[in-house]
This record gives sequence, structure tokens and C-alpha cells, in this order.
Amino acid sequence: MTINKKQLGRDNRKRRVRAKISGTAVRPRLCVQRTLKANYAKLIDDETGKTLVAVSDIKEEKGGNLDSAKRVGVKLAEEAKKEKIRTCVFDRSGYKYHGRVRAIAEGAREGGLKF
Repeated sequence: MTINKKQLGRDNRKRRVRAKISGTAVRPRLCVQRTLKANYAKLIDDETGKTLVAVSDIKEEKGGNLDSAKRVGVKLAEEAKKEKIRTCVFDRSGYKYHGRVRAIAEGAREGGLKF
């Protein structure tokens, strides 16, 4: 099995970022994942190892684009408000901060999360 250099570089960036940031119950980590078909975002408390809030657009008819990514961010912020979470730490998971990753972050900010 060959190693995909693009994936290997992303894994290295992800490891480097995760060494510096960590989520708590008061200020959880907003972790972003994107696939070809969907966008995922979740708030994680790293101290207990639990996911506090998770949102995706997998059930939407047209998932995986910028509009649905922004909706994921807004929906995540709404769910976080229900859990009384106001701030978080952004974890882009080794992806560049543009496109769908940026749209999720902007949607979460519009929804009321601060990071």
C-alpha cells in the first residue's frame, strides 16, 4: 500500500496543531472535518474525551458545498447555545483555512460562538 503524500502532510499538520490546543468543558475544541459528500463539525471536551455537540450536513440533499458548510456552522452554534457553550477553540484539523473550513467557522461566529 502506498502512502498518499497529501494525506501524510495533512496528518503532520493535524498532529502539530493538536499538540498546541486542547478543549475543556468551559471552552471546548471545535473540530472540523470535510469529505467529498459532507461537512462535519463537533465540539469536544478533551479532558473527559467526550463530544459535547456534533453537527453534519450528511442528510441534506446537496451537502459538501460552501452554503451547506455555513449552515453546519450556524447549526453548531445553535446547538452549543442549548448546551450553554459560548466560546471554543478552533481546530481546522490540518486543512487550510479557506473554502468550506472557513465557511463553517464564519457560520459558527454568526451563530454566536466566539473563538
